[in-house]
Amino acid sequence: MSHEMIIYGIAVDTKGNSPVIILKDKATEEKILPVWVGVLEATAIATSLQHITYDRPMTHDLLKNFVSHMHMRVQKIEISDIINNTYHAKIYFSSQDYVFSLDARPSDAITMAIKCNAPIFASETVLQESLPKKAFTYSNAQQEIWDKSEEGKKWLDYLDSLAPEAFGKYPA
Repeated sequence: MSHEMIIYGIAVDTKGNSPVIILKDKATEEKILPVWVGVLEATAIATSLQHITYDRPMTHDLLKNFVSHMHMRVQKIEISDIINNTYHAKIYFSSQDYVFSLDARPSDAITMAIKCNAPIFASETVLQESLPKKAFTYSNAQQEIWDKSEEGKKWLDYLDSLAPEAFGKYPA
């Protein structure tokens, strides 16, 4: 099952100083998919969103023109898989006689979707894999004691018994 997504925004990941395209589930707006891209790819997406044109066709414009010249259209794009923390996408093309898909980088697929006014989809697998992992909290640590030996339990008891003042200049 795939979910239709909308482009919610473009942000910068402060940890890696990398652009991130934020996609949001169109139907529920609850599922969010962050897609990390390079600076040039983010620029292509941003200029496409703003309908900025250049004197000469850029790469995505060239592909769009080719698709149109061949009497085809981009039906949709789908961020279809995640392998080794890397998203994979497909661009679906159709003509009077053919329907086919091509593998693409998500950034290129998103840019083509914008330029060709095609919907953006993400597979359920990708959305599930992209959910934030359970945050570390003390209650999680109590439930998931990694070191189940007597020594590990002693350390957990010791840390549990510490008063906030024991940390000196680091107030609780």
